[in-house]
Amino acid sequence: MSASRIAIALSFALLSSSALAQNPAVTVTIDATANRHPINPNIYGVAFASKSDLAALNAPLNRMGGNSMTAYNWKQNATNLGQDWYYESYPGDSATPGADADAFVSDTKSKGAQPMLTVPLAGWVAKLGNDRSILPAFSVQKYGAQCDVDPYDGDAGDGILPDCSTPITGNDPKDAYIKDSTALEQKWIKHLVQTWGKSKAGGVPYYLMDNEPSLWFSTHRDIHPIGPHADEYRDKVIAESTAIKKLDPNAMIVAPEEWGWEGYFYSGYDQQYAAEHGYCCWPDHDGIQGGMDYIPWLLSEWKSAGHPVDVLSVHYYPQGGEFSDDVSTNMQLLRNQSTRELWDPNYKSKSWINDKVYVIPRLKAWIASEYYEGTPVAITEYNWGAENHINGATTQADIYGIFGREGLDMATRWTTPDNSTPTFKAMQMYRNYDGAGSGFGDTSVSANAPNPDDLSAFAALRKDGTMTVMVISKVLNGDTPVTLKLGHFKKAGTAKVYRLTSSNTIQSLPDLAWSKSTLSDTAPAQSITLYVMAK
Repeated sequence: MSASRIAIALSFALLSSSALAQNPAVTVTIDATANRHPINPNIYGVAFASKSDLAALNAPLNRMGGNSMTAYNWKQNATNLGQDWYYESYPGDSATPGADADAFVSDTKSKGAQPMLTVPLAGWVAKLGNDRSILPAFSVQKYGAQCDVDPYDGDAGDGILPDCSTPITGNDPKDAYIKDSTALEQKWIKHLVQTWGKSKAGGVPYYLMDNEPSLWFSTHRDIHPIGPHADEYRDKVIAESTAIKKLDPNAMIVAPEEWGWEGYFYSGYDQQYAAEHGYCCWPDHDGIQGGMDYIPWLLSEWKSAGHPVDVLSVHYYPQGGEFSDDVSTNMQLLRNQSTRELWDPNYKSKSWINDKVYVIPRLKAWIASEYYEGTPVAITEYNWGAENHINGATTQADIYGIFGREGLDMATRWTTPDNSTPTFKAMQMYRNYDGAGSGFGDTSVSANAPNPDDLSAFAALRKDGTMTVMVISKVLNGDTPVTLKLGHFKKAGTAKVYRLTSSNTIQSLPDLAWSKSTLSDTAPAQSITLYVMAK
């Protein structure tokens, strides 16, 4: 070959190499003796999961919650979704009292998971018509034409006048509800105890104190048009907890189940008042609460009342559009970094929140300052969207890793993704990657990656000394050379490797040897890789 042809060939080779250039190499530093603490398996909980999904995910918790439970009438086995579906009271599958909840408990326990049931506190529960017929809270016949109606029932309106902006006020809750009380709900608890036993004997272990109460004025405005004052919810939790514990002293009371950022700091009344008055004033915050933020104030009040709440719970959804099917480049990049809102005290949310969120450390600090040190902390609803895309899967894997590393006690995802999705398989990577119930380790240990927005890593030890390392490549394009530096662990050995990519299949890859405490591999773009290294 002539010199000129050699030069041309070299030029093409260089161009090709440049086009296929890898991302910068990443070193993950692991120390098997540092930052050790147990990982609570309850962080891998779900909501409304089927028996098959509970088994496939080896799920520890299954939550029966959401807006439908605010108005659950166990006696008639009926519910009302409020704003979510035209404020209609619907029958359950059976007229047997408590049938839907009992079926949920039965299905959940049959797969080795624990049920979490939501107890209504808003003051009204669903009522059915003759022959268990559906009843609308905003009947078109009674309240006139409305902006929208149920496409399957023309008499069930959305409670908004035809101008599509003015809400109907002054409706009669008795149209679709009956009055609720602590005594009525206590009878439900008695039924559950009689049916399933007490919590320590295999009964229902967790009772959640309604759902997102500070939003009742919106989600359930047909029965609670004024947002609850801080002392209303405080008192209802105390009363309900007392009633439950009379029947089952070891049952765990979970509260306040608040919806998100504003609900952490302000009562329902304050949120509604501020929205209507230009966010100038917060009457409860500056009055009843004495200047204290809402959840810390609740904790301090509940502490003064004894110990009515056993688990501090909130919901958290990122507010920048992540909870959607949007998989544009910008949104994928935002998902990659916004999981920092769960833990990073220096990360400012890029949404309207525009503040440092650090949910898990914040909740733990509130517990330490205002309640009983060591009280479990739970996030009983969360979702970062894109379930059908690998970006949603890498985000979910990142969230699971964060929950374990940060010492969260409980979490239940809203809801359980379809088992065909990458996100479902990302959850399996932690709980059942091999189809035989094998999962991530039990004890979290230190794993440091330099830029978790591009590549995050988490490490844990099993009881037999096996180390598991989860490496999550979030970059949208290109392979990333990865080196694991294994401190205070076996210096050489062979790792089993499992990987999930956009192919949407958990692959068992050839074993990978490591030596001199160093394992080298290449992480594809948007991938989740689990290394299982026996001691």
